[in-house]
Amino acid sequence: MENMTPTPEEKIEAKVDLGNTEKEDLAENKPVKKKKRFKEGRRLKTLPPMSVFVPFIMQQRNDACNLISDTVELDAIDDYIFKKRAEGYKGFGIMHVMIAAYVHALAEKPGVNRFIRRNRVWSRNNIEIVLTIKKQMKLNAPDTIVKIFPEPTDTAEDIYKRINSIIAENKEEDTESNFDKTAKVLTSIPAFLIRGAVGILKIMEFYGIIPRFLTQLSPFHGSLCISSVASLGIPPVYHHIYNFGNVPVYLSYGTKRSECYIDNDGSVKERKMLDFKVVTDERICDGYYYAAFLRTMKSYLKNPDKLDFAPAKIIPDID
Repeated sequence: MENMTPTPEEKIEAKVDLGNTEKEDLAENKPVKKKKRFKEGRRLKTLPPMSVFVPFIMQQRNDACNLISDTVELDAIDDYIFKKRAEGYKGFGIMHVMIAAYVHALAEKPGVNRFIRRNRVWSRNNIEIVLTIKKQMKLNAPDTIVKIFPEPTDTAEDIYKRINSIIAENKEEDTESNFDKTAKVLTSIPAFLIRGAVGILKIMEFYGIIPRFLTQLSPFHGSLCISSVASLGIPPVYHHIYNFGNVPVYLSYGTKRSECYIDNDGSVKERKMLDFKVVTDERICDGYYYAAFLRTMKSYLKNPDKLDFAPAKIIPDID
């Protein structure tokens, strides 16, 4: 197999489209506006009227949930995982591939990285991915929630390093994540004060005035929640997305399975498959856009060697 390992220069090289999804013919010498990382996002003002109107009808995220089930063949993914582990990436697995494929697809279809605030559609300024990890594989071992902040140019190796770094910081049972520490403070006060605090947070969330440092550690704010239930030995579940916060997509995948199929020559063969389920907020983009995003993501899952390189093109969201 041809060596696909990128050089350091290739890893960071990315052709940035200076227009948007509807204006890709802008002059190439136009400067790219730097994103305001201290803000969660910017309000979109060029959406079609129906897209502007829908969030006022479906005001809660659970009003707007769409459930998607899909499957991907594992031969190419397993070969890629074996190659990365042989290169020294111990513990490299499906989670790293799935997130890298998501980030690469997002570079081409940025509309999936939106959220709703004050019944308006906003484009997120960065990528925030929420992970739930179990500190120990024991029945009563505690879970913790961590977040990673990939760059649009990240390769699978970059994703691997980000995930392993944050997991190493939070894996020990006596270690508390930033979310754990915040939750511990809130739950140490009387119940009626917790209800009052949550009520205040909901009002602040509606108006977008929760301090940025809180939304950065909050599991209810982000681009994507992703969960593997494979270690539990069960199929993927349709995991709900929360009304509080603004996470628009929850992806869950389960155990590998085998299926038989009839090849072109009439022989019966077996292949390994991975099922995954996605719950989405319909208000941020329509079903056609979500379908296009999933096709793009699956194209990377079927050809994971492409994840060794930064995306060839990074398209900003519309204005």
